[in-house]
Order: sequence, then C-alpha cells, then structure tokens
Amino acid sequence: MAAASEPVSLAEVQQASKDFRVHGLNPPSPAPSPAQSVKQQFPAPAVTLREVELALDETGEQREGRIRNLFALFDSSKSGFLDHGQIEQRLKTMSIPSHYKFAQDLLQVCDANHDGRVDFLEFRRYIDEKELELYHMFQQIDVTNDGYIHPEELRDALKNAGIHLSDRNLSKFMDHVDRDNNGIITFEEWRDFLLLSPHAGTITEVYQYWEKVCQIDIGEQAIIPEGISRHLYASRYFIAGGVAGAVSRTATAPLDRLKVILQVQTERRARPNLFQGLKQIYTEGGMAGFYVGNGINVLKVAPESAVKFYAFEMLKEVAAKIQGEQKSEIGPLGRLFAGGAAGAIAQTVVYPLDVVKTRLQVLSRKSQMSSLVRDMYAHEGFLSFYRGLVPSLVGIIPYAGIDLAMYETLKDLSRSILPEGTEPGPLTQLACGTISGAIGATSVYPLQLIRTRLQAQPLNSPMRYKGMKDVFKRTLEHEGVTAFYKGLVPNLCKVAPAASITYVVYEKMKKLLAIQS
Repeated sequence: MAAASEPVSLAEVQQASKDFRVHGLNPPSPAPSPAQSVKQQFPAPAVTLREVELALDETGEQREGRIRNLFALFDSSKSGFLDHGQIEQRLKTMSIPSHYKFAQDLLQVCDANHDGRVDFLEFRRYIDEKELELYHMFQQIDVTNDGYIHPEELRDALKNAGIHLSDRNLSKFMDHVDRDNNGIITFEEWRDFLLLSPHAGTITEVYQYWEKVCQIDIGEQAIIPEGISRHLYASRYFIAGGVAGAVSRTATAPLDRLKVILQVQTERRARPNLFQGLKQIYTEGGMAGFYVGNGINVLKVAPESAVKFYAFEMLKEVAAKIQGEQKSEIGPLGRLFAGGAAGAIAQTVVYPLDVVKTRLQVLSRKSQMSSLVRDMYAHEGFLSFYRGLVPSLVGIIPYAGIDLAMYETLKDLSRSILPEGTEPGPLTQLACGTISGAIGATSVYPLQLIRTRLQAQPLNSPMRYKGMKDVFKRTLEHEGVTAFYKGLVPNLCKVAPAASITYVVYEKMKKLLAIQS
C-alpha cells in the first residue's frame, strides 16, 4: 500500500498485515531495542519471530513487506524518517486522542539513537520486539491453547489483574478488537489493536489503553480522578489519596491553626501578629495545641475526595451532553463547570465537619468533639452546622477558574521553554499547581475569612453576625480593608509544603500498594 497524503483509518493500518501473505522465510533475530524498557507483567517472551510468523500465517518476506507498508503510512513526506508531527498526525486519523501523548511515547521508544526521529530500521526493531511481547501475552491469556482469546479468557485475565468489567463493557472490549465479529480474538486482531501502543505491555496497560481510546459506560460504579483508570484498583487509589491528604494536613496543621486564630481576631484596627498568635496557641495547649482540630480535618479527607471525584465525573458527562462533545473533549469551560460544581457538592456534604473543626480551633479551653457537637445542636440548632456555607460556596467558582487559568498559562509557559514535543514533568506540574493554587487562594481569601468568622461565632452570641453582608460591613468599618487578609501569610506558607507532601506521599503509597501509573 503506497503512502497516501489523505487521512487513513485504523482499518487501513490493520489491512497492512494482510497485503503480503504466503508461507516461507524466517527473518533474522531482532537487534536490541529501546522497546525492551516497556514494563512486563509476564517473564521475558520465550517465543521467536518464527512462532509469530506461524501464528500470523506469513513468511519473513511477507512480514518485512507489511512493516514497510505500515512505515509508509506514517511517512507521508516520503523522507524515510518519522518525526513527532508525522506520528501524531497519523494517530489522529485513527481516532486516537492526541492529549494522551501516545505519539511522544512511540517516538521515544522507537528512537534508539535519540536524534528526535525514527528511521525504518529503528521502526522495525520496535515492531519486532512489540510483536514478540504481544504474542507472549496472547499465549498467557489463551489458556485453552486453541489460538484464540475467548470472552471468558479475557474476563479471567482482567479479573486476575484486579479489573472487573461489566458484561456490557466486556462485550464492547471484544467488539472493538474482534474485527470480523465472530466472538473470538485472533492474534492478528490482538496485534493490530496494540501494535502502536508502546506501553501496553501488560493486561493492565492493555485495559488502560482501550479505556482511553474508547468511550466506556461506567454505569453506577465508583469514580476516581481523570487520568486514573476508573475500574482499576479504585479502592487503592482512594487509599493512596486519603493517606497522602492525611499526612499533608497533619504536617501543615500548625499553620492552619495559626491562620484560623488570626482570622478571628476582631480587635479594632488590630494588625495580625504571627508571633503573638504562635504564643497564644502554645500558652493555651503546648505543642498539642498546634494540632487541635486536625483529627476532624483528616477525617474529612476520604468522604470529601470521594464525593468530589464522583460528582466531577458525573458532571463532566452533563457538560459533554450540553456541549455535544465527547467527555474527554469538554474543554476548559466544561472542566471549570464540572470542577466548581463538584467542589460545591463535596463542600456542602462535609461542611458540618469543617464548622466543628473551626470551633475546636478557636476555643480557648479544651473540648471534646462529641460534647461540642451535642452543645451546638442543643443550643444553636441544626443550622449552626452550616453557618458560613454561602461565602464558602461563592468562592469556589472564582477560585477554580483562577486556579485553572493560571495553571494552564504556567504549563504553556513551561512548554515554550522546554524542547519541542516535550511535556512538563511531574515537578514542573507541581510547581505550576503550587503557584496557581496560591494565586487562586489569595484572590478569594476575604470570602474565606468571612466564612471562618461565621463558623466560629455561636448563633446565641449577643454580638453574632447576621450573615455574610454583616461580617463584611463590620470588618471593614472596625478593622479596615487589610483585615480581610488576616492569616494570609500562614495560609500561603502551607500551600507549597502541602502540595509537595501530598505528591511525595501519594507516589510512595502507589508503590507500596503496587498501583501501576
């Protein structure tokens, strides 16, 4: 098949495997390849290219022609080399989303001499290694050794890897790979589906690849953040995220307590004094005083994250329907809507815990959480647990919008500094997130201060605030504009360490729980 300038479909690429079919020769063994760096779920393939040829019913000459034909499909300029742009363009014509960076991964795996482009020999080495790897995996799944993968065999392989598919999604998986719709998967179909995915070296990664290039029905199952397989190790991801959040909040608890103490200072024209705040906390409770309220703060992590992530995925579906787009293509506005609304829902669900935490932190005397909750309900009623909710919710959308806009701007800036085709690494993304988070938090900080003052003041207090407007008016009249930023310094001081600790602990927990990225 000659290289064509017009778009090609996945079917055309798959057809390349059929253009040279006769029995015969065996090509030489492949040279070492960078594809050997791909992770292996099974031991190194104990198979040869001759076995691959027999499974595909082709000769060495046929196989050589097929690989050249496939190379030509990518080499639209007929230069004899493939660069990032050519690979990405061809993958797009096969309906493989470019934002998953498969083109960059494929280039890096094939480019043995690291010159930024791939010649035919490098491409063939990759194909040799990949087909050996895929045939070995195929044999492991084909437990009946009849040369086919049956639905029940695929289900068992996925189940053994911790992935549980519904009947509907298993059928969709089979239908996508099984081109002739006969209910079984041949090695040729298996190879054609996975040949251009450099990191699909395990059944887990095969599932993740299929999930990304195909839209699947998640039904009523639990949802976890975008970028993490929605069915795979869901509980482990929640555990990793929960532990990371708990450690991060505990490490920064003294700064959080100091922030709250400064926020509730209402002395006329009083200027926040960090040293006096620290002294007050230590005098009242010693070192343990810096961790008052941290237990309930940690307790919020799991339910808040679960509700937020689940709502985020559901609301992305809504945004996709409204925009008439696929879920993965809803754009910044769609993500802003989904993220902001999900944050509002999660905040409302756990808000009573936040109110109790604030009350514990501002009390000068030690108090048990259970007795505090009973007293609040008995003397102030149920609504006291939602005092300050309005300014909290009002601040979510602008915070999310500013945070997202700044994050994307900083990432684009980092891309302009990095070599072409290179994506920002984890540390760069962490820095972008820290800076954007700090800017977003500063922009809505006055609303946070108003919320804290409403939370901290009992409803039966003679000097209680009547509401959000009253807090704003009295704070401005008696303390001035700068009062709205009391506690901002310790709040900003905890942004970077909180983000860094969360990232480090999360990655450590993923390794401990054997979660594959």
